[in-house]
Amino acid sequence: MTYETLNYAVDDAIATITLNRPERMNALTKVMEAELRSSIETAGRDDAVRAIILTGAGRAFCAGMDMDELEVLPPEDIRAQEWMRPYDMNRRADYQTRYSYFPAAPKPIISAINGAAAGLGLIMALYSDFRIAADKAVFATAFAQRGLIAEHGIAWILPCIVGHAHATDLLLTSRKIDAEEALKMGLVHRVVTADALPDAARQLAHRLGNDVSPRSVRIMKQQLWEAPFQTLGEAISQANTEMVMSLQSEDFKEGIAHFIERRPARFQGR
Repeated sequence: MTYETLNYAVDDAIATITLNRPERMNALTKVMEAELRSSIETAGRDDAVRAIILTGAGRAFCAGMDMDELEVLPPEDIRAQEWMRPYDMNRRADYQTRYSYFPAAPKPIISAINGAAAGLGLIMALYSDFRIAADKAVFATAFAQRGLIAEHGIAWILPCIVGHAHATDLLLTSRKIDAEEALKMGLVHRVVTADALPDAARQLAHRLGNDVSPRSVRIMKQQLWEAPFQTLGEAISQANTEMVMSLQSEDFKEGIAHFIERRPARFQGR
């Protein structure tokens, strides 16, 4: 599949999406925004894909909204009908909005943050399931420096990940932080050298696609993203329902068989 502003490739059950406007630090345009959603939905539907890696070409992950487009952006564009999708009864409404759709993808999403992640670039990383950063990566919310507010749910997702104190700091000051500080506050899972980043992301994606049940990963991802809206009782009730179904699944049978037979697993995701 060919896109104008990103590269999409599938290899070894891994879909790699590379934002490809390096001359603009992969700043987001309307075209890129539409292509990114299309590519993630394509990967989600593809039975050959078990994990998704999102990264950037050149020296940046994504520097936020392209300033040329932001300067002329009409206020009503934020809620424009063109960005809406038909409501899916199988997905939580919270994860069907313009930028919060990553959690609704049935495959785990790994952001391999190769450089600057600011504004909407940071938001995309936050809605991912894993964040691995190059040691030269930098992070910033940037909104207050542009006279904007905490956009697209970042005031909800950022405290969930780093806590209220860190979120207040990052949002209100708009200061930049480096990869090590991001790791200390829990913003990223891991920091590696820039040269090691592609392999680190692929190793994680390979483990998710081969060493554990894709069915289990899919269900547990849903449980994790549903949990902030549930009581403990509701979470337990959901888990009990899913447990009954997992005990009847092919992946459960394979999980027992490969352990007893002392061989690599051959999960099918069913």
